[in-house]
Amino acid sequence: MLTAHLAAAAQGPGFLSPTGVEIAFAIVGLATLGAAAITVNTKQLVHAALWLVVALGGIAVEYLLLTAEFIAWVQVLIYLGSVVVLLLFGLMLTKAPIGRSPDADSNNRWVALGVATAAAAALVWVVVDAFRTTWIDLDGPAQGSTQVSGEILFRYWVLPFEALSVLLLAALIGAIVLSRRDDAQADPHAARAANDSKGQR
Repeated sequence: MLTAHLAAAAQGPGFLSPTGVEIAFAIVGLATLGAAAITVNTKQLVHAALWLVVALGGIAVEYLLLTAEFIAWVQVLIYLGSVVVLLLFGLMLTKAPIGRSPDADSNNRWVALGVATAAAAALVWVVVDAFRTTWIDLDGPAQGSTQVSGEILFRYWVLPFEALSVLLLAALIGAIVLSRRDDAQADPHAARAANDSKGQR
């Protein structure tokens, strides 16, 4: 059993002779991890949003290095071009403080660290177990092109994709209902005064 694994490892590509793309992938991955750590540790909200841009941009570069050009540009357009811009507009419209914000920190740092470590370990174990013997031919055709992504999505992942869309729709409806309920319960005296004024008319 062990001999077969060693023979398969000797015949296939290995980690002892990394290529330039693999070295760049590791360097960009470390930079992305550092940007993500700064994002969750900084007490300045604007700096956190800007470091989030760096982290998401690093993920897009990783997709490019994996020959997934379509997914990389989707990452740039949706996350960098929409989500982060929306986050920055939210910070500006709510007049978030530019400097350090002690209120942005909480006392659940160790709990959050434990949950994040457990989630990261579970994700790494699942990915390694699923793709242990899978190697991407970086010199071959693009693995993340529109055609390949569309075929995989609508052939193998169409049911989870539709289930996720229904879940997002339910979350959107729930957010609208909760916001309207909060508006109605925010100032009952004002609502009563408005009703009294209508009755007097």
